[in-house]
Amino acid sequence: MVLFRRQLGDVLRSERMRRGMTLRELSSEARVSLGYISEIERGQKEASSELLASLCDALEVPLSEVLREVSDTVAAEERVLSGIPVDIAPTRGGDVVASAA
Repeated sequence: MVLFRRQLGDVLRSERMRRGMTLRELSSEARVSLGYISEIERGQKEASSELLASLCDALEVPLSEVLREVSDTVAAEERVLSGIPVDIAPTRGGDVVASAA
């Protein structure tokens, strides 16, 4: 089963690390407890929309970008679990698009 919260945590952690921020810095900037952010990044807690907005603001990344990346990752995992090759994905219009891996 694909867990949205785990994928969200991975994306948020990657974005934080890409920006060279520590959990402490993100906690201070977003005004969210360090422990709670850590649990979100590990996929152990669900983030409310308000909390997610605070984290995205602190990371200077649009919420839509984070959700798009999570959605893409969830879709890829679903394809793997259903036996569909990851490098071939249907588009919204139903066309099949092969990507270079």
